[in-house]
Amino acid sequence: MKNIPIPDGSLSVVMPVYNEEATICEIVQLVLARPEVGELLIIDDASKDNSWQQLQTFKDDPRVKLLKQEVNHGKGAAIIRGFAAATRDFVIIQDADFEYTPEDYPQVLQPLVNGKADVVYGARFMNTPGQVRFFRHEMGNKFLTFLSNVFSDIHLSDMETCYKAFRKEVIQNLKLTSERFGIEVEMTAKLARSRQLRIWEVPISYQPRRYDEGKKIGWKDGFAALWHIIRFNCFSSDSKSFHRPWNEVLKNPSRKP
Repeated sequence: MKNIPIPDGSLSVVMPVYNEEATICEIVQLVLARPEVGELLIIDDASKDNSWQQLQTFKDDPRVKLLKQEVNHGKGAAIIRGFAAATRDFVIIQDADFEYTPEDYPQVLQPLVNGKADVVYGARFMNTPGQVRFFRHEMGNKFLTFLSNVFSDIHLSDMETCYKAFRKEVIQNLKLTSERFGIEVEMTAKLARSRQLRIWEVPISYQPRRYDEGKKIGWKDGFAALWHIIRFNCFSSDSKSFHRPWNEVLKNPSRKP
């Protein structure tokens, strides 16, 4: 089957920002250069540096929506706000640094556009070429992914990846509450809980930044993720996870069986 062309402007990009003045302007330019991007929702989570001031460069671009949190709540809270404001057919999360490249948007979006997937994870560890990664960080990611797989009963290779893309109606049907990095676990647990969503993985490139370059996730977030895996997989209910029944949400003519 031939791939269906990805429509220009069909993608909403949700970008949480916290103290990213060194990279924010360049990554925004890279995102806006992609023809798939119809809107870029930038949520500044009360940055203490000049990130917000630098973002004013893009305030007159009709594709850019600048949202500001007056109090720092965390990456999850910023992402949730961005999801709610998204208006295009597809939605993806984009970090405000160079670990992930917008050049990978087409391969992440293609299963959605083809009508074969409802959610796509861009997997960093599927034997793609790239910079050598930190061993302990990667093993920590794989361990958390393994535990998530055990509890959620879906077989992912990279649960903690930033690049998660969705049909808009799918991500907006999730009831999400995690304000920090637990958002990755919560999304995965609730997507898996549906038992009706088709979740794909595709390989992506990945260039990890060092902690001295501003990497924010640490060992405390890893321990918190362990609790979130148990909490969201074992103590959630459908009423706490979804706004509407999935058989109503998934009535989409472009969605293939």
